Amino acid sequence: MDTLQLDGQPLSLTEIEAVALDGCRVEIAAAARERMAAGRALIEQILATGQTVYGVNTGFGKLADVRIPADKLAQLQTNLVRSHAGGLGNPLAEGEARAMLLLRANVLAKGFSGNRLEVVDLLAAMLNAGVTPVIPERGSVGASGDLAPLAHLALVVIGEGEAFYKDERVVGGEALTRAGLKPVQLAAKEGLALLNGTQAMTAVGALAVARAQRLVRLADVAGAMSLEALMGTPAAFDERIHTARPHKGQIAAAAHLMGLLAGSEIRESHRMGDTRVQDAYCLRCMPQVHGAVRGVLDHVTGVLETEAGSATDNPLVFPGAEQLEDGVISGGNFHGAPLAYAFDYAALALTDLASITERRIDRLLNPDINEGLPAFLSGDPGLSSGFMMAQIVAAALINECQVLATPSSTGSIPTDGGKEDHVSMGMTGALKLRQIVENAERVVGIELMCAAQALEFRRPLKSSAAVEGAYGAVRAVVTRLGEDRVLSGDMEAMARSVRGGAFREWC
Repeated sequence: MDTLQLDGQPLSLTEIEAVALDGCRVEIAAAARERMAAGRALIEQILATGQTVYGVNTGFGKLADVRIPADKLAQLQTNLVRSHAGGLGNPLAEGEARAMLLLRANVLAKGFSGNRLEVVDLLAAMLNAGVTPVIPERGSVGASGDLAPLAHLALVVIGEGEAFYKDERVVGGEALTRAGLKPVQLAAKEGLALLNGTQAMTAVGALAVARAQRLVRLADVAGAMSLEALMGTPAAFDERIHTARPHKGQIAAAAHLMGLLAGSEIRESHRMGDTRVQDAYCLRCMPQVHGAVRGVLDHVTGVLETEAGSATDNPLVFPGAEQLEDGVISGGNFHGAPLAYAFDYAALALTDLASITERRIDRLLNPDINEGLPAFLSGDPGLSSGFMMAQIVAAALINECQVLATPSSTGSIPTDGGKEDHVSMGMTGALKLRQIVENAERVVGIELMCAAQALEFRRPLKSSAAVEGAYGAVRAVVTRLGEDRVLSGDMEAMARSVRGGAFREWC
């Protein structure tokens, strides 16, 4: 994809990643320009008649009853941006901030916000030129949307704040100048149009969920490798079992596992004479657990893609009403509840995915249950501790996930003098989810590393072509563990490899 046309449409996670991470260019569609022009014309009509309309010529939130004189409206919008830019903490990753720019441009392109064309044109130009606002990740309660993060984005639009440009952090106005761009002087309604919305939580959540979608398929690969190393059976993945309980994700996971294991010498070596009746749940129930995680992520993906093409400003502008005042309606589309619930749901599912993964790691290492493999996969148990610490590190990561999986969406704290008396905490949910995904990537990487070592104790027997291919990808990152060595670098290298798509061929 060379260029993405923005028309206010739902955006797929693939499209969001293409712009945010891969530098795909954007253009504003002609139909979107017509809609925005019509919405702006309605705002200009309201200003000309002197009517009082929230967000156009009034204060904001608790101060909505304060009428602002016409000659102060531009200052009102600038004041709004400056006063709300109260974010704290580390800046969002550049990819996350670019996703915010994309999503805000697309939402404004729907034509319901009353902004001028030049505002959206500048957002698109910033994306195309690589001007990325510095946006602190803390400070949003998720209603009236992501006010603080979006205010930091808007600061750069008016030539203030900070931005990254060509790997340098500079003043926002300087970044625009270097890129050959000019800031916008905000007109009536435009500061509010930039600030009201869910684009920070959507951006962070969308990129995290895209990673999670890849990770859950990779968990099948890691699980298949562990099953082989533990001389398990793929019988539990038989299609008949899963069509009898036809959850879409479960059927997909079972089919994936069967395909990964097809043609294994290891399986044929113990097909006859194996006295075990069933494998442990962490092996036998992979389709049920991994499949359920797939189902959760598919649901959450749907929520995100819908939100990416939704008008989340307040008030919204609807040209064509018989009475001017009826064309601007205050509502609550900025409220992040749909996303906040979805992020909490995904956090629970991914924590459990990491949990079942850790159980397979323990089964590979624990000499009481690892089907004849050496203790901790050490070549000289006792003198060497092997991968003992790998399971301990996985346990620590999962405990952090378990804490982070506590819902944030139930933690509303009233703000703005009680005017905003129920908030979503969706940004908290997005940030927690991002960390859970990162932890889970590390845990799956640890399983791959341990399973590859365990497979070597089954030589000369070979697994399936797919599992052996994944084994080779592991060995391209970390070497076999002989004598004890520091494992931190190996585990981080595996996590980077997982995150970077090194195993995509088998997912």
